[in-house]
Amino acid sequence: MYEALNVTVIKKELERLNDDRNAAFARRYFKASPGEYGDGDLFRGIRVPVLRRLAKTYQAISIGESKKLLRSSYHEDRLLALLILVRTYAKGDQAIKAAVFDLYLKNTRFINNWDLVDSSAAQIVGAFVSDKDRTALYDLAKSNDLWERRISILATFHFIKQGEFTDTFKIAQQLLSDDHDLIHKAVGWMLREIGNRDLRAEEEFLRNHYERMPRVMLRYAIEKFPQQKRQRYLKGRI
Repeated sequence: MYEALNVTVIKKELERLNDDRNAAFARRYFKASPGEYGDGDLFRGIRVPVLRRLAKTYQAISIGESKKLLRSSYHEDRLLALLILVRTYAKGDQAIKAAVFDLYLKNTRFINNWDLVDSSAAQIVGAFVSDKDRTALYDLAKSNDLWERRISILATFHFIKQGEFTDTFKIAQQLLSDDHDLIHKAVGWMLREIGNRDLRAEEEFLRNHYERMPRVMLRYAIEKFPQQKRQRYLKGRI
C-alpha cells in the first residue's frame, strides 16, 4: 500500500482539498501580503485538523518524499511535511532521528512561518540535541533569519518539559535585543512555560532582565501572574 504513496499522490489529495475562502483568510492571518513576514506565501486553505489526519495517513512515506513536500510553494504542504517528519522522528531509530534532524536544519528556509516552527522545533531539534552538544541552538539564535531565531528558542520547549531551563534562559538573554515581535512573543511564551513549572526560576530571570525586555516579551512572560504583580513588573516597581 505505502509503496504507492509519494509526494505526487499527496499533492493531488491536497489539491482536491483546496478551499479558496479559507486560503484568503490564511493569507491575511499569516501575513502574506507584500512587506509582511509571510510575504509571497501560497495557501490552499486546508485547516490544521485535516492536515493532522493526513499526516497520520501518510506517515509511512520516506524522508526523501517528505523533503520534496517540505520544499513546496504551498504553506499547507510544508506544514504537512513537518507533521509527518515529527511522526517519523518519534517512531524512528537513532539513524532515522539523525536524518530527520539533518534534513530539518538544511531546509530551514522552507520552515518560514511561526506555525511551521512551533509545530516542529521542539519535537525534532530540541529532542535531538537534548542529550548532545547544543551549539546548533546558539548558532540559530545568532542567525539573521527570523525563523531560525524562533527555532532556537522554541526548540528549548523540549527541555522545559523535562524540567530543564538553563538553555532557555541563555537563549532568551541572547534574544533580549531582538527587533522582531515574533521573537519577543516566542521568548515570553517560553519564559511563561518555565513559570508554569517553576515560578521561582522564572521570576529570578525576570528580576535580572525585565527592565531590558521588550514590552511584548514581558507581557507574554507575566501573562498568568496576578494582576497586581503584573502591574508592578510593567511599571518597573519590582
